[in-house]
Amino acid sequence: MPSSATPLPGKPPRVFDRDTEWQALTAFACDDRGEARLGVVGGRLRQGKTHLLEALTGALGGFYFAARQGTQTESLSHLAGDFARYTHASRPPHWHGWEDAVDDLLALGDRRPVPVVIDEFPDLVRESPALPSLLHSAYRRHDGGRPGRARLLLSGSSLPLMHRLFGAASPLHELSDLHLTVRPFDHRRAARFWGVDDPVLALLVHAVVGGTPAYRHEFVRDDVPEKREDFDAWVCRTVLDPGTPLFREAYHLLREEIDHKDRALCHSALAAVATGCSTQGQVADCLGAPLTDTARCLGLLREHGLLHSEADAFRPGLVRLRVAEPLLAFEHAVVRPHRSALAQRDPAAVWKLARPDFDSLVTRSHFPQVCRDWVLRFAGPDVFGARPTSAAHGSLPDPAHPGGTELTADVVVRGRGGARDGSLLSVGLARWDEVMDLGHLERLRGLLAVLADRGEDVSGARPACYGGAGFGPALRAAAAEGHVLLVDLDRLYGLG
Repeated sequence: MPSSATPLPGKPPRVFDRDTEWQALTAFACDDRGEARLGVVGGRLRQGKTHLLEALTGALGGFYFAARQGTQTESLSHLAGDFARYTHASRPPHWHGWEDAVDDLLALGDRRPVPVVIDEFPDLVRESPALPSLLHSAYRRHDGGRPGRARLLLSGSSLPLMHRLFGAASPLHELSDLHLTVRPFDHRRAARFWGVDDPVLALLVHAVVGGTPAYRHEFVRDDVPEKREDFDAWVCRTVLDPGTPLFREAYHLLREEIDHKDRALCHSALAAVATGCSTQGQVADCLGAPLTDTARCLGLLREHGLLHSEADAFRPGLVRLRVAEPLLAFEHAVVRPHRSALAQRDPAAVWKLARPDFDSLVTRSHFPQVCRDWVLRFAGPDVFGARPTSAAHGSLPDPAHPGGTELTADVVVRGRGGARDGSLLSVGLARWDEVMDLGHLERLRGLLAVLADRGEDVSGARPACYGGAGFGPALRAAAAEGHVLLVDLDRLYGLG
């Protein structure tokens, strides 16, 4: 983006991290070119979009409007009231429709670059479908020119609608100078955000609440476990306590994203994936639902960013599923079977029954995902000999047991070329709660031998063991000789 004569404001202390996002927003808002500009800010619910945009308008004296569900008349009335307060007008403007409102909003930038934010823009579009066309016309009205220096930022949490409004096929796409997605914190940033220094405790907390910022302040009122021994009590007094907002959050996420007629099947599908069903066929079998209904349900969850699908590292035609939001996985694998008991019994008693499911179904699958995230975010060329471009789960039929067991790797790292045909840099196993030893290394060597027999170039592939409980002395000796890469929790969290 071109340099600006307007100095970029520093990030306010109340905004944690988000340095990249803040830089992008301020560069856009302070761009001094003499024409109105349009930016788009997206991301799932609770990730801090509103917090960022309020901080931006506060730092630059901009205008902020929080849209809400309502009729067009009501929305225009609320917007006019906020507009009058911002401009210090004696009375709200009398707008005949959105065209008048858009013109007045863009006119706020007549004298200087000024950010003009409409938060949750999709809520307005649902009642006023012509609004995107009116915006397009306003920007193109004067023979293709865009007068003024308003920096209009449209934000939204409805991923499908935001994609339809601003995707490549949308007329607004070509007008948009900024496309910013606010994502959850990665595991390292989440640990810092929660103020957790112990990597074991940090991963346990991340397995429950992930990297969603809103959960710490708004949902548990800054209740943070102080040490590992406090984790169980923390779970009981937060996510298992019916009196806290976090207790109901998983159901609210689906209620806000998914239509009523699809919610029951979506809950069941999430439960199936969270408890080990990793393919569409497995989910359909678990639900006892037709494959077409299952496919539509899984498509909805993916469209709303609640479910991820990723190609198997060795069999690209095999698509594996995982729950995108850790809290949803925690809810559907651990809490949901005990919901009725939580209404009648002490949370500590229920958690005692549910903790084994948390360990086996949630944490054991969450740890490998954190390892894959570490590869892509923090492991540079010095770790694998080249820059990783993909990290995925991989599986192959075991030639020693036709039609039986599979050979699997939790962290398959590829370089240039991508997930399907990129150079193979590493195959790894990730174990959260078992000490890893030479047996794990031998499994990886066996997998590499099978891959070589299938024609894969494994000459640059490094075996790797990712351990949450540590490594045996023989495996450490093998690592010292360069035969295997060891990644422990300290390394995952940047502590050593």
